[in-house]
Amino acid sequence: MRLRCAVLDDFQNAATTVADWSPLSDRVEVVSYREHFADEDALAAALADADIVVTLRERVPFPGSLLKRLPRLKLLIASGMRNSVIDYAAAREHGVTVCGTESSSTPPVELTWALLLGLARGIVPENTALRGGGPWQSTVGADLYGRRLGLLGLGKIGSRVAQVGLAFGMEVTAWSQNLTRERADEVGVALAPSKEELLATADFVSVHLALSDRTRGLLGAPELALLKPTAYLINTSRAAIVDQEALLTVLREGRIAGAALDVFDTEPLPADHPLRTRTAPRLLATPHLGYVSRANYERYYGQAIEAIEAYLAGKPIRLLG
Repeated sequence: MRLRCAVLDDFQNAATTVADWSPLSDRVEVVSYREHFADEDALAAALADADIVVTLRERVPFPGSLLKRLPRLKLLIASGMRNSVIDYAAAREHGVTVCGTESSSTPPVELTWALLLGLARGIVPENTALRGGGPWQSTVGADLYGRRLGLLGLGKIGSRVAQVGLAFGMEVTAWSQNLTRERADEVGVALAPSKEELLATADFVSVHLALSDRTRGLLGAPELALLKPTAYLINTSRAAIVDQEALLTVLREGRIAGAALDVFDTEPLPADHPLRTRTAPRLLATPHLGYVSRANYERYYGQAIEAIEAYLAGKPIRLLG
């Protein structure tokens, strides 16, 4: 009897096409779900007969209450090597092995610049007007050359975003609680003396921090009030770093030039959410596409197959928790 493997949040129906699952075909039946299970009861029912689960990023929590309801589950594979919504202690208690996959930093870097450029040059409203019979030119683009790019975070992703900014001729400055002048010099950017100084002087602010107790709510109403009226904010990192209601307020009141978001407090974002309606002006938003690229999907699902083969051989790899 073959084991049953459930692949969650396969929105594009890509899991079984970007990787070759045939080496497992005689031992594992793969079932992918395009719909998102936001309710634990619905998720528990869907996974009741699953021996293996492949979950995408940190969208679906696996708390102890859910793991307790999945007695058949033996292997849980998460894309990426860090997942904050899996209860690892409960997984061990219930005999569930948790493995991860590698994840490239290239797609989020590229998407950050797609969003920043989209904001700066009004790509979406201009395209909408052109394709819909609207006015011929209605926006005046913001320049990048000579402008200041402020980066909150200068890790693997932030440093690559910085390099692109420098190539555009931007003045790049960075800040995080642990950032040193040596690291800033190594990347070739200026170290901001404080978070407040960075926010008050940057023309574009881009968030590239890991979510932690220290960064949760890092940009609230007082911090957003420091931004210049001509400034743009881009967040492709974690939604909880920026206070969503405070950001909506400054957008509605026109206190910043615009914002771009790829991450949200609730994902998928409900259809009636304010961020999906016209009540959120000057907003460019994408449905968490930062990690969504063919190469990354090939890595996720290809390594998920490797993890299953290794587990079946009694030698699990890339263990988490």
